[in-house]
Amino acid sequence: MKKIQVLGTGCPKCHKLAQNVEEAMKGLGVEYEIEKITDIRKIMNSGVMMTPGLIVDGAVKSSGKVLGVEEIKKLLS
Repeated sequence: MKKIQVLGTGCPKCHKLAQNVEEAMKGLGVEYEIEKITDIRKIMNSGVMMTPGLIVDGAVKSSGKVLGVEEIKKLLS
């Protein structure tokens, strides 16, 4: 099971990234757990300096941009 964290303060870009992650994971048919992190201290401690951020299994995969569904699939497959 993949552990996915979407980091952001709740802005529209953060919500869009979370939606794209869910769509990508359903498309891949992979079991996953998604956590949305909105606490600014936790975001800063994670190593993500620009939101939205994407962490997969503890590794920062993206920060500062909204990845599309296909980009996320490529990162995770």
